[in-house]
Amino acid sequence: MRKAALALAAALTVGCWAQVFNVASLVPVELPSDVGSKVVAISGQGDFLLLTTDNNSGLTKLDLNTGKAQNITQAAGAGYDARVSPDGKRVVYRENSFTPGHLRMVSLRSVNLESGQHNELVAPTRSLQGMALNNQAALPVTRGQVAAKGFEGKVSAKNAVVLSINNRQLMISRNGKTRNLSPNGKEKSYLWPSLSPDGTKILYYVGAEGAFVCNLDGSNVKPLGMMRAPQWWDDSTVVGMYDQDDGEFVYASRIVATNLKGDKQTLTPDSLIAMYPKVSAQAGKIAFSTPSGKAYIINVTKSQQP
Repeated sequence: MRKAALALAAALTVGCWAQVFNVASLVPVELPSDVGSKVVAISGQGDFLLLTTDNNSGLTKLDLNTGKAQNITQAAGAGYDARVSPDGKRVVYRENSFTPGHLRMVSLRSVNLESGQHNELVAPTRSLQGMALNNQAALPVTRGQVAAKGFEGKVSAKNAVVLSINNRQLMISRNGKTRNLSPNGKEKSYLWPSLSPDGTKILYYVGAEGAFVCNLDGSNVKPLGMMRAPQWWDDSTVVGMYDQDDGEFVYASRIVATNLKGDKQTLTPDSLIAMYPKVSAQAGKIAFSTPSGKAYIINVTKSQQP
């Protein structure tokens, strides 16, 4: 297995646009047969994955050191945008429910992974637009308002910067106020916004156009190319996927990386339909899953090329 992984890693450095990462290995994850196979998140420490089903039902924590699987919740919708706190101690997830009139509602919940205690952070609503997360609190945006939901006590959302999507527009909440940022124009459709680790730049995707980075005020818009589900690796490096479909089925998808200088690299072979990468820069890991029910981890280090 190790020889095959190293051979594959060597092959992935050939024919790339440039070298963003040094790829050490691409390793399959041994998945229990009774849990979902779609990777939702990897902890910042790189020691566990969150898994869900194809329809985002339920969440399972998979310990990458022991292979032990722990059920977190069976809630419908829990796999959609579930987050792990930076210290790896909490998970924040959504739970779908329906009114008697069949309107879908979404609540936001947290679980302490050490105690197993679940708490409701936001009651069922139709207005949950987005969320930020740190070790002390979740910061959900509902109806354009940010509220700090502390895990152990009261915290302030005064200085928080929270990105969200409302009616396909990119919104930014700062100093208690939310406004429409949408740097590429309000006629565009936005997805997957995230704040850089140093809090100075915004990464986002524009439908049918690709990924972009801009400043917090929407200035200095920089295109990164066609890359979906982009994730910050560090303040200058982004990982995402380049997928192709026929209008109904995805027939090809690769995990790709780029830096803000414009260097690009493909990290997975054409033989895998690799989708929705999740990153742990601290551990040097990129996790992803495939439509066929497999999960993998790419072990990497940053290239030192100038």
